[in-house]
Amino acid sequence: MLIMRNSENKIIYPELSYKINGILFNARKMVGRFANEKQYCDAIEELLKRENVLYEREKALPQSFTGEANRRNIVDFLIDNKIIIETKSKPFVTKEDYFLHQTKTHFKFRSSLNIFAIFA
Repeated sequence: MLIMRNSENKIIYPELSYKINGILFNARKMVGRFANEKQYCDAIEELLKRENVLYEREKALPQSFTGEANRRNIVDFLIDNKIIIETKSKPFVTKEDYFLHQTKTHFKFRSSLNIFAIFA
């Protein structure tokens, strides 16, 4: 598990970060292998509700430049207006998965913690 730290080597949103990591692991246990992205997101949403975590699903981020189409950048979850969660479901994970254009786009926004969860 990757623990996100800031420049002072402190964990970013420690309580919420650990809670989210637990939710992601439990979603995988609930759904199992070979499910699609929507099934994992449904499980994550159910667990977020159970844990009383403030979230928005399929949240449209603000335009990143003048003239960009509305709802062009949509994240799977925005947690407590602080953390972006983007999910993918793939049969296996490659090095290129860590450099997807989609997550690079989301990193431009003012979220200090972005979680990219790949369910393989």
